[in-house]
Amino acid sequence: MRITHLSKAILTALLTVAFGLGLSGPAAAAGQGNTGAAAADLTFTADQQSVTPGSTVNFTMTFTNNQETDIWFVYQSVQPTWLTTQRKDLKYAFTSCTADGVTCSGTGTTSVGMNYAIPLAPGATRTVTLSVQIAADSGCNGNIGFYSYLYYEYNGGQATKDGVFNTPETRVVCAPATS
Repeated sequence: MRITHLSKAILTALLTVAFGLGLSGPAAAAGQGNTGAAAADLTFTADQQSVTPGSTVNFTMTFTNNQETDIWFVYQSVQPTWLTTQRKDLKYAFTSCTADGVTCSGTGTTSVGMNYAIPLAPGATRTVTLSVQIAADSGCNGNIGFYSYLYYEYNGGQATKDGVFNTPETRVVCAPATS
């Protein structure tokens, strides 16, 4: 009898654990929605897929409030990707950041931050153009890419979303040899 009671206890414990894991799986997935399909609507485009040293590439970023309430706080930064930072021969800087309803900080460096005029109404968008100047003495045959971390609060500050978004990569190619 004793083994039967022990077997029933073990079976009950295993079923409880399995049931608990089954219930916590969807809840965990729902909490991770901040970086998945439910993330903020942030898109990037580049005006060129390749550039030469001494030229400029423009990244256009559009942020859309896809919530049903106003956005009351936004934190955003644009940083070089890890692979970009590993190419010490690539020399570049953000030379301008232009937008309506957005203030930028960090031009002249390799990263920028954005401050949005708030509140940002549901469905409203802000478009920012970031110009990146490739130095004339920059190395070539490498890619320059950036990622953006975006965090914002909506629903009177009661709800938040965040995520990481990548810009298209731009290839820095060597200028053709002159004859």
